[in-house]
Amino acid sequence: MKTQSMAQKFFSADEQKQISDAVHLAELKTSGELVPMLVCESHSYPLAAVRGGTLVASIGALLGSPMVARQFWLEPTNVWVFLALFVPLFLLTHFLIKIFPGLKRWFLSSSEKDEEVQNSAFAAFFTEKLYKTKDANGILIYISLLERRAWIIADSGINKRIPQEKWQDAVAVITDGIRRKEQCQALCKAIAMVGDILEKEFPIQDDDRNELHNLIIC
Repeated sequence: MKTQSMAQKFFSADEQKQISDAVHLAELKTSGELVPMLVCESHSYPLAAVRGGTLVASIGALLGSPMVARQFWLEPTNVWVFLALFVPLFLLTHFLIKIFPGLKRWFLSSSEKDEEVQNSAFAAFFTEKLYKTKDANGILIYISLLERRAWIIADSGINKRIPQEKWQDAVAVITDGIRRKEQCQALCKAIAMVGDILEKEFPIQDDDRNELHNLIIC
């Protein structure tokens, strides 16, 4: 049996239906094409394990060296004692961060997470072909679990009339909901908010049809 990813387990089947229904309801009043997308992480962050291993091993070796050195009648500053503690602590921490990806979060800067989420969201916009809608009105609601970040990207047709700042309240609703473990309700609310904003500038058209997926989970 194929193992489900963190993103695939984040919403139950019933919650996924609720989200898809929320997209359908929002699209009943706007020609905009909404696509929520959920991913486990926006980047592999290979340096996070190195940073974590170095930090934990350095602190552990600095604190432990004097105690271990005394047991062997050595100077507290003996470099070999320090290395004897540093190396296994580094390897253990590095290994734990690799097998428990959530630990990476502690060794990433806020700006680093913001940058990677935004870059990955832009890449996903093109990978999932949101730019191929008839009226250039696709809009991606991108959520990255490791970073606990969300980002909303609209196609050129929408960007001409609605500035990026308009989506920030919806983004805040999503991230706050994830922190409170109310992710389904929060995402459905954010979808409705985005739909309300779009309705004013892009009302539903008589020939409107659904061109994109209502939910993507990677």
